[in-house]
Amino acid sequence: MSKLNDLAHIPWQALQFYSTAPYPCSYVGGRVARSQVATPSHLIDSRVYGELLRMGFRRSGTFVYRPNCDGCNACTPLRVPMATFIPTRSQKRAWLRHSREYRARVVPLEYRPEHYELYLRYQRLRHHGGGMDRDSREQYQHFLLQSHVDTMLVEFRDADGALIMVSLIDILADGLSAVYTFYEPEIHGSLGTFGIMWQIEQAKRLGLQYVYLGYWIEGSDKMSYKANFSPCEMLRDGVWQTA
Repeated sequence: MSKLNDLAHIPWQALQFYSTAPYPCSYVGGRVARSQVATPSHLIDSRVYGELLRMGFRRSGTFVYRPNCDGCNACTPLRVPMATFIPTRSQKRAWLRHSREYRARVVPLEYRPEHYELYLRYQRLRHHGGGMDRDSREQYQHFLLQSHVDTMLVEFRDADGALIMVSLIDILADGLSAVYTFYEPEIHGSLGTFGIMWQIEQAKRLGLQYVYLGYWIEGSDKMSYKANFSPCEMLRDGVWQTA
C-alpha cells in the first residue's frame, strides 16, 4: 500500500498512525489480524479521509483503520469505476425490480428506534453468532451514527411505508463509499445487490468516479460478492489496478 510519506504535501502532519495488538480475524477462521489506525479522529474530515480511503483505509464510526496483518494480505480494497462498470443481468434485474418496489429517502444522521430494531433483526438472522447481533444501542450508534465526514443515511420503504433497508454512505470528492447496509432479513431477493446498484446510480448522477465497496477478502465467502461488480479495481502494492 502507499507510504504515509506520500501525504507530506497535505497539511495534516498532526495525524499519527499506530498498529493494534493482534486479535482474532473476523473473516478467515484461524487467522490473527492486526490494524493500522489513524488518529486523532477529529482531524479526519472528508478531505483527509478521502486521501486515506484511496490508500486503503476504511472507517467504523470515527475509527479509521486499514489491515496491517503479519504475513497476510488477504484484505484487498476494492472500488467500482463508473466509467467502465457493466451490470450483469441479475444486477439489472435487482435494480429494475426493487427500484419500482421501494422508495429511497435521505434522513438526518441520528438515532431512530425503527432503524435499530431492523439492524438487530438483520444481525440475528443473517450474521447470527457474529457478535453484532447483541449490539447495544450505544454500540450501534458508535458504529453507524458517529462520523466526521459527509455521510448520508438512506432509508428504503415499500408502498405501505414499511422500512425495508437502511444504507450508510460517505460522500467524498471522487466517489461514494459504502459504509454499511442492513435490510429486512425475511425478504427473499437481492436487496444487497440493489443497495449497491442504488449507490452506483447515485454516483453517476452526482458525476463521481467511483463507488468504494470496502475490502474484498480472499478466502471469505461473505465478501466474495463485491468482485461481481465489474470491471472493478483493487489496490495492490499501493496501485489501483483493474481486477
